[in-house]
Amino acid sequence: MKIAAFDFDGTITTKDTFVEFICFAKGKFAFGSGFALFSPLLIAYKLRLYPNWKVKQQIFSFFFKGMKLADFDKLCADFTARNFPDLLNLKSLKAIEEHLQNGAQLVVISASPENWVRPFAEKLGISNVLCTELEINNEQRLTGKFASKNCYGQEKVNRLLQQYPNRNEYYLVAYGDSRGDSELLAFADEKYLF
Repeated sequence: MKIAAFDFDGTITTKDTFVEFICFAKGKFAFGSGFALFSPLLIAYKLRLYPNWKVKQQIFSFFFKGMKLADFDKLCADFTARNFPDLLNLKSLKAIEEHLQNGAQLVVISASPENWVRPFAEKLGISNVLCTELEINNEQRLTGKFASKNCYGQEKVNRLLQQYPNRNEYYLVAYGDSRGDSELLAFADEKYLF
């Protein structure tokens, strides 16, 4: 069996959709103000003094904590409708089409929330999506926290192995673009860095 695993941000897409989604949902002024507020944490992250997932969760919480899940999912669907196919990387599209034609099982593995990754993936013919999951309270509102580990680095391999545990039973082709994909690329039989 062949599995083709694709990172999302910067691999299937040409940009980081976390940033693009916040701009879309909140507007450029609110986005700029929010990121200015978090600039010390972003600098600490760039200097590797503060973990990626904490910065991401705090920014996500700032913008979306308390929002109804239904409203958030509607925003995600609208984001996809507005940006598909403009945000897509043509090299990835070609690879996805070839794998689909050749009968491979495709999976998108992303640190971005499934809520906006899945609509893009489904439009590409990919139903298997492994992403960072969002915590929802009893009132069906976003708590601003992640319900799973941030699907980044080694966590991408961990999540893949949860779904496909018998590693000797499949040939893995992996696609990525950043250090967050390094472990997945190293784990693969065949890898492509975009």
